[in-house]
Amino acid sequence: MFCHEMNRKVFVASSWYDLAVSAPFALPVTFSLLWGGIMIPLHAALGLGPLEPLATHGVLFANFFGSVVVVWAVARLYLADVRLALFDGIGRGLFCIAMLNALMAGASPLIWVFFVPELAFCVLQIVGDIVQRQRKVAL
Repeated sequence: MFCHEMNRKVFVASSWYDLAVSAPFALPVTFSLLWGGIMIPLHAALGLGPLEPLATHGVLFANFFGSVVVVWAVARLYLADVRLALFDGIGRGLFCIAMLNALMAGASPLIWVFFVPELAFCVLQIVGDIVQRQRKVAL
């Protein structure tokens, strides 16, 4: 199941996913469109109550997150080195911890939409790396 080709496909898919999901967070203007034009109305339409506009610091950290993840995704696509999957998986694990913390503190349930793929890519990439390393040792 965890052959080199599958690991490569997961690695590439996770990079494209990051690029698509994170790009709207990278700049103040795109984040404003995402938050005000999509997230707030979606939250209300799903009956989840009001989703507050973010203060300046929240926007700043969203932009930091978006910028760093976009650069990391582009670097992974450009380098095409599946060995980076382990580091990506570790980063995703850290993101999952932060999301669970936010959920336990009362953050929007919409975070689950981001949590599930993060956890899946985390597990697939870390387990894939471990299996590949064990295969190399066995040879």
